[in-house]
Amino acid sequence: MKHVTLVTGNINKLISARQFLEPYGIQVDNVKMDTTEIQSDSIEEIAAFSAKEASDKLKCAVLKNDTGFFIESLNGFPGAYAHSVMEQIGTDGILKLMKGIENRKAYYKEAFAYCEYGKEPVVFIAITSGRLAKRKSGSYGMRIDPIFIPDGHTKTMAHYPDDKRFHLWNTSAYDEIANYLLGKEKH
Repeated sequence: MKHVTLVTGNINKLISARQFLEPYGIQVDNVKMDTTEIQSDSIEEIAAFSAKEASDKLKCAVLKNDTGFFIESLNGFPGAYAHSVMEQIGTDGILKLMKGIENRKAYYKEAFAYCEYGKEPVVFIAITSGRLAKRKSGSYGMRIDPIFIPDGHTKTMAHYPDDKRFHLWNTSAYDEIANYLLGKEKH
């Protein structure tokens, strides 16, 4: 059985990784450790740097992910800085910035960096598209969930409990990771 260590302290990230990778026969465990989060506009660079650092410290294959939130009419703001922006202005601040703006298209972009010890990271991307609501609604989730409506839905992500909300995300990166790992096993 193939094995990977997910570097996170977030139980929901661990549950997701297990839910999508274990059916492929890939065992996922986790380690909570601090890694350097470089300042970059690119979540791919942030995830890759952290994965390389963790792999070098742990001396094993790791998976690290980073997520950004991009609003089309704000030229991609807050992007890779979503965590910091949400701590500073929150969903109320985002809604104020969007007041009177008709183009409400937005998306989450997740970068998953897989890194084997002594090698360079490989990055996989998943994008979950949607739009911003005009007001907060729902009681589940965190941060942006009360104002983000995924494509194909009429309610914000905050209307769905964890077990349902997981299915709203684009999980194609997990399939790509699994295919990559299983393909490496054959060579």
